[in-house]
Amino acid sequence: MIPVVPVGPPAPGDGIILTRPRAPKAGQLAELEARDVSAWFGRRKVLDRVSLTMPAGQITALIGPSGCGKSTFLRILNRMHELVPSAALAGEVLLDGRDIYDADRKLTDARRQIGMVFQKPNPFPAMSIRDNVLSGLKLTGTRASRRLKDELVESCLTKAGLWKEVQDRLHQPGGGLSGGQQQRLCIARSLAVQPRVLLMDEPCSALDPTSTRVIEETMLELAQEVTIVIVTHNMQQAARVSSQCAFFLASHGTPGVIVEHGDTYAMFNHPQDQRTNDYVSGRFG
Repeated sequence: MIPVVPVGPPAPGDGIILTRPRAPKAGQLAELEARDVSAWFGRRKVLDRVSLTMPAGQITALIGPSGCGKSTFLRILNRMHELVPSAALAGEVLLDGRDIYDADRKLTDARRQIGMVFQKPNPFPAMSIRDNVLSGLKLTGTRASRRLKDELVESCLTKAGLWKEVQDRLHQPGGGLSGGQQQRLCIARSLAVQPRVLLMDEPCSALDPTSTRVIEETMLELAQEVTIVIVTHNMQQAARVSSQCAFFLASHGTPGVIVEHGDTYAMFNHPQDQRTNDYVSGRFG
């Protein structure tokens, strides 16, 4: 077991200079791989030797009932688990074959390359829409000219499907947007630091059906540029947006494990494990 020491907020980066966003070339999309990942909160083990490859440029959905370790696994993928008091983990998380937990790997580097969108929209409410998008640059110590920042704001809001709705009120507070718009603003904020992987923890659970549809359309478009991993309890959503799926389960007080993973269509229509069949067909969960 490898103990993880909680840390404070990321320190400023080493003067990263922002470049104009470009569509990734072939081979630049990032593959994320977890190898034998186990996790604890104190003495309670919550994940047991979870291994999963999340293919580059695809959407991988993590499904399973509450309490099976999906969100914990997601937070391990960008080093947020270590912020929890008493948290510990073992195993590896490889981004293009290199462990993000290597001693010489900076926390800010992992967070910049692997972004996160949470269940509840969390824009900075008093900060303007524009400044919300650019806030990640300050946290990572990224420098950019005013012109480049303007281009970045438009690019990220466009990718998040929000530009047309807010282009005339960029200096108004982000907290004044609707719930669905706030979530898309959070996606734009994550994209501003040009991540290679985007993690999404039930991003539509608090949204209405119309906003959910827009977020899903945004995800499908973003998958051409960034690898996406999403936790969802909505089986229809998993079937609509993901190409790969992993079914987590924890039963009778045992830690969470992956029961089955693979092609989403195959898992929903021809599951190999009866427990997977029972879950996706709504018999429990």
